[in-house]
Amino acid sequence: MPICLSFLWRPTFTKTICTYRNTNAVTPLTPEEHALWLESSTEALARVFELPPEQIFVKTRQRQKGTQQYEKTADIRHEIVVQEGGLQFLVNLSDYLDTGLFLDHRNARALVREWAAGKKVLNLFAYTGSFTVYAAAGGAVSTTTADLSNTYLAWAQRNLGLNGLSGPQHAFVRADVLQWLDQSPTTLYDLIILDPPTFSNSKMMKEVLDTQRDHPKLINGCLNQLAPGDRCSFLLTTGIFAWKRTA
Repeated sequence: MPICLSFLWRPTFTKTICTYRNTNAVTPLTPEEHALWLESSTEALARVFELPPEQIFVKTRQRQKGTQQYEKTADIRHEIVVQEGGLQFLVNLSDYLDTGLFLDHRNARALVREWAAGKKVLNLFAYTGSFTVYAAAGGAVSTTTADLSNTYLAWAQRNLGLNGLSGPQHAFVRADVLQWLDQSPTTLYDLIILDPPTFSNSKMMKEVLDTQRDHPKLINGCLNQLAPGDRCSFLLTTGIFAWKRTA
Protein backbone atom coordinates (compact mmCIF):
# COMPACT_ATOMS: atom_id res chain seq x y z
CA MET A 1 0.00 0.00 0.00
CA PRO A 2 1.39 3.49 -0.85
CA ILE A 3 2.83 5.45 2.07
CA CYS A 4 2.14 9.20 2.21
CA LEU A 5 5.22 11.39 1.88
CA SER A 6 5.25 15.15 1.69
CA PHE A 7 8.00 17.01 -0.14
CA LEU A 8 8.13 20.76 0.40
CA TRP A 9 8.63 22.02 -3.13
CA ARG A 10 7.46 25.57 -3.66
CA PRO A 11 9.23 27.09 -6.62
CA THR A 12 8.28 30.54 -7.82
CA PHE A 13 5.77 29.87 -10.56
CA THR A 14 5.51 33.36 -12.00
CA LYS A 15 9.02 34.80 -11.63
CA THR A 16 12.65 34.00 -12.20
CA ILE A 17 14.83 35.29 -9.37
CA CYS A 18 18.50 35.89 -10.03
CA THR A 19 20.67 36.70 -7.01
CA TYR A 20 23.72 38.93 -7.36
CA ARG A 21 25.41 39.14 -3.95
CA ASN A 22 22.73 40.87 -1.84
CA THR A 23 20.51 42.00 -4.71
CA ASN A 24 17.70 40.08 -6.41
CA ALA A 25 16.66 40.72 -10.01
CA VAL A 26 13.10 39.50 -10.58
CA THR A 27 11.93 38.71 -14.11
CA PRO A 28 8.37 37.50 -14.82
CA LEU A 29 8.02 34.23 -16.71
CA THR A 30 6.00 34.28 -19.90
CA PRO A 31 3.16 31.73 -20.20
CA GLU A 32 5.29 29.79 -22.70
CA GLU A 33 8.25 29.70 -20.29
CA HIS A 34 6.01 28.59 -17.45
CA ALA A 35 4.55 25.75 -19.56
CA LEU A 36 8.06 24.63 -20.52
CA TRP A 37 9.19 24.78 -16.88
CA LEU A 38 6.18 22.73 -15.78
CA GLU A 39 6.81 20.09 -18.46
CA SER A 40 10.48 19.85 -17.52
CA SER A 41 9.64 19.61 -13.81
CA THR A 42 7.16 16.81 -14.44
CA GLU A 43 9.77 14.87 -16.42
CA ALA A 44 12.30 15.40 -13.62
CA LEU A 45 9.86 14.09 -11.00
CA ALA A 46 9.18 11.01 -13.09
CA ARG A 47 12.92 10.30 -13.30
CA VAL A 48 13.61 10.92 -9.59
CA PHE A 49 10.75 8.74 -8.37
CA GLU A 50 11.11 6.21 -11.18
CA LEU A 51 7.49 6.58 -12.27
CA PRO A 52 5.92 6.62 -15.73
CA PRO A 53 4.76 10.13 -16.67
CA GLU A 54 1.09 9.09 -16.61
CA GLN A 55 1.43 8.52 -12.86
CA ILE A 56 2.43 12.14 -12.25
CA PHE A 57 -0.67 14.26 -11.55
CA VAL A 58 -0.06 17.99 -11.92
CA LYS A 59 -2.21 20.40 -9.91
CA THR A 60 -2.22 24.13 -10.62
CA ARG A 61 -3.50 26.42 -7.88
CA GLN A 62 -4.43 29.90 -9.03
CA ARG A 63 -5.67 32.89 -7.08
CA GLN A 64 -9.46 33.03 -7.32
CA LYS A 65 -11.28 36.32 -7.89
CA GLY A 66 -14.83 37.49 -7.31
CA THR A 67 -17.27 34.60 -7.46
CA GLN A 68 -14.72 32.12 -8.82
CA GLN A 69 -14.46 28.77 -7.00
CA TYR A 70 -12.36 25.68 -7.47
CA GLU A 71 -14.56 23.16 -9.25
CA LYS A 72 -14.33 19.47 -9.98
CA THR A 73 -11.92 19.20 -12.90
CA ALA A 74 -12.61 15.67 -14.18
CA ASP A 75 -14.66 12.53 -13.57
CA ILE A 76 -11.95 9.92 -14.01
CA ARG A 77 -12.03 8.61 -10.41
CA HIS A 78 -8.37 7.65 -10.27
CA GLU A 79 -8.63 6.61 -6.62
CA ILE A 80 -6.08 4.81 -4.50
CA VAL A 81 -5.86 3.94 -0.81
CA VAL A 82 -2.79 5.31 0.97
CA GLN A 83 -1.40 4.81 4.46
CA GLU A 84 -0.44 7.43 7.02
CA GLY A 85 0.28 6.79 10.67
CA GLY A 86 -0.90 3.20 10.37
CA LEU A 87 -4.30 4.37 9.05
CA GLN A 88 -5.79 4.16 5.56
CA PHE A 89 -7.24 6.97 3.48
CA LEU A 90 -8.86 7.17 0.07
CA VAL A 91 -7.35 9.79 -2.23
CA ASN A 92 -8.55 10.87 -5.66
CA LEU A 93 -5.60 11.90 -7.80
CA SER A 94 -7.50 12.98 -10.89
CA ASP A 95 -10.77 14.80 -10.28
CA TYR A 96 -10.13 17.68 -7.86
CA LEU A 97 -7.44 20.25 -7.20
CA ASP A 98 -6.88 18.64 -3.78
CA THR A 99 -6.64 14.89 -3.45
CA GLY A 100 -8.49 14.33 -0.16
CA LEU A 101 -5.60 14.31 2.31
CA PHE A 102 -3.60 17.42 3.25
CA LEU A 103 -0.16 16.10 4.15
CA ASP A 104 0.88 19.34 5.87
CA HIS A 105 -1.62 18.48 8.65
CA ARG A 106 0.07 15.16 9.43
CA ASN A 107 1.49 16.33 12.78
CA ALA A 108 -1.79 17.94 13.80
CA ARG A 109 -3.64 14.70 13.07
CA ALA A 110 -1.17 12.79 15.23
CA LEU A 111 -1.84 15.22 18.10
CA VAL A 112 -5.59 14.71 17.72
CA ARG A 113 -5.09 10.96 18.07
CA GLU A 114 -3.09 11.57 21.27
CA TRP A 115 -5.75 13.87 22.71
CA ALA A 116 -8.89 11.97 21.68
CA ALA A 117 -9.08 9.07 24.15
CA GLY A 118 -12.39 9.18 26.02
CA LYS A 119 -13.37 12.47 24.35
CA LYS A 120 -16.39 13.69 22.45
CA VAL A 121 -14.86 15.19 19.31
CA LEU A 122 -16.27 17.77 16.88
CA ASN A 123 -14.60 18.15 13.47
CA LEU A 124 -15.66 21.33 11.63
CA PHE A 125 -15.07 22.04 7.93
CA ALA A 126 -14.18 18.37 8.02
CA TYR A 127 -13.45 17.83 4.31
CA THR A 128 -12.85 14.07 3.93
CA GLY A 129 -12.75 13.40 7.65
CA SER A 130 -9.08 12.59 8.22
CA PHE A 131 -9.14 14.23 11.66
CA THR A 132 -12.23 12.19 12.49
CA VAL A 133 -10.42 8.98 11.55
CA TYR A 134 -7.48 9.88 13.78
CA ALA A 135 -9.81 10.79 16.65
CA ALA A 136 -11.70 7.52 16.34
CA ALA A 137 -8.44 5.58 16.16
CA GLY A 138 -7.29 7.40 19.30
CA GLY A 139 -10.27 6.17 21.29
CA ALA A 140 -12.80 9.00 21.03
CA VAL A 141 -16.11 7.96 22.58
CA SER A 142 -17.95 9.83 19.83
CA THR A 143 -17.29 12.12 16.88
CA THR A 144 -19.37 14.62 14.96
CA THR A 145 -18.13 15.45 11.46
CA ALA A 146 -19.58 18.62 9.92
CA ASP A 147 -19.14 19.86 6.36
CA LEU A 148 -21.33 21.53 3.75
CA SER A 149 -20.56 18.96 1.05
CA ASN A 150 -22.41 15.66 0.86
CA THR A 151 -19.58 14.40 -1.38
CA TYR A 152 -16.98 15.00 1.31
CA LEU A 153 -19.16 13.62 4.09
CA ALA A 154 -19.61 10.39 2.11
CA TRP A 155 -15.85 10.34 1.54
CA ALA A 156 -15.29 10.73 5.31
CA GLN A 157 -17.58 7.79 5.99
CA ARG A 158 -15.62 5.68 3.50
CA ASN A 159 -12.38 6.63 5.28
CA LEU A 160 -13.80 5.50 8.62
CA GLY A 161 -14.95 2.26 7.03
CA LEU A 162 -11.52 1.60 5.52
CA ASN A 163 -10.15 1.53 9.06
CA GLY A 164 -12.91 -0.58 10.60
CA LEU A 165 -14.06 2.38 12.69
CA SER A 166 -17.65 2.88 11.49
CA GLY A 167 -20.40 2.92 14.07
CA PRO A 168 -23.40 4.82 15.45
CA GLN A 169 -21.14 6.84 17.74
CA HIS A 170 -19.85 8.69 14.67
CA ALA A 171 -22.31 11.31 13.40
CA PHE A 172 -22.12 13.17 10.10
CA VAL A 173 -23.78 16.56 9.72
CA ARG A 174 -24.25 18.50 6.49
CA ALA A 175 -24.11 22.10 7.67
CA ASP A 176 -23.01 25.62 6.91
CA VAL A 177 -20.60 25.79 9.86
CA LEU A 178 -20.96 29.56 10.36
CA GLN A 179 -24.73 29.15 10.71
CA TRP A 180 -24.45 25.91 12.69
CA LEU A 181 -22.24 27.53 15.32
CA ASP A 182 -24.84 30.26 15.82
CA GLN A 183 -27.28 27.69 17.19
CA SER A 184 -27.57 26.90 20.88
CA PRO A 185 -25.47 23.80 21.57
CA THR A 186 -27.24 20.55 22.35
CA THR A 187 -23.95 18.80 23.15
CA LEU A 188 -20.72 20.08 24.65
CA TYR A 189 -17.57 18.65 23.14
CA ASP A 190 -14.24 17.85 24.76
CA LEU A 191 -12.14 18.41 21.63
CA ILE A 192 -12.98 20.60 18.62
CA ILE A 193 -11.01 20.75 15.38
CA LEU A 194 -11.66 23.97 13.46
CA ASP A 195 -10.03 23.82 10.02
CA PRO A 196 -11.76 26.39 7.79
CA PRO A 197 -10.81 27.31 4.24
CA THR A 198 -9.11 30.67 3.90
CA PHE A 199 -12.04 31.93 1.82
CA SER A 200 -15.27 30.51 0.45
CA ASN A 201 -18.16 32.05 -1.45
CA SER A 202 -19.97 28.79 -2.11
CA LYS A 203 -23.53 29.25 -3.34
CA MET A 204 -24.62 26.76 -0.68
CA MET A 205 -23.55 29.15 2.11
CA LYS A 206 -25.75 31.96 3.35
CA GLU A 207 -22.80 34.33 3.60
CA VAL A 208 -19.26 34.56 2.30
CA LEU A 209 -16.62 33.03 4.59
CA ASP A 210 -13.44 35.04 4.98
CA THR A 211 -11.45 33.40 7.77
CA GLN A 212 -9.22 36.44 8.26
CA ARG A 213 -12.36 38.47 8.98
CA ASP A 214 -14.50 35.76 10.56
CA HIS A 215 -12.07 33.84 12.78
CA PRO A 216 -13.21 35.55 16.02
CA LYS A 217 -16.81 34.52 15.28
CA LEU A 218 -15.73 30.98 14.42
CA ILE A 219 -13.57 30.58 17.51
CA ASN A 220 -16.17 32.10 19.85
CA GLY A 221 -18.77 29.79 18.33
CA CYS A 222 -16.53 26.82 19.07
CA LEU A 223 -15.99 27.97 22.65
CA ASN A 224 -19.77 27.92 23.12
CA GLN A 225 -19.72 24.25 22.06
CA LEU A 226 -16.73 23.34 24.24
CA ALA A 227 -16.94 21.70 27.64
CA PRO A 228 -15.19 23.72 30.40
CA GLY A 229 -11.46 23.17 30.53
CA ASP A 230 -11.19 21.32 27.24
CA ARG A 231 -9.46 22.04 23.93
CA CYS A 232 -10.21 23.69 20.58
CA SER A 233 -7.59 23.31 17.83
CA PHE A 234 -7.67 26.06 15.16
CA LEU A 235 -5.85 25.23 11.91
CA LEU A 236 -5.31 27.49 8.93
CA THR A 237 -3.17 27.09 5.83
CA THR A 238 -2.31 30.56 4.62
CA GLY A 239 0.83 32.60 4.26
CA ILE A 240 -0.69 35.81 5.64
CA PHE A 241 -2.82 35.96 8.77
CA ALA A 242 -3.38 38.47 11.58
CA TRP A 243 -5.19 37.67 14.81
CA LYS A 244 -8.05 39.88 15.91
CA ARG A 245 -8.30 40.47 19.64
CA THR A 246 -12.09 40.94 19.64
CA ALA A 247 -14.97 39.86 17.41
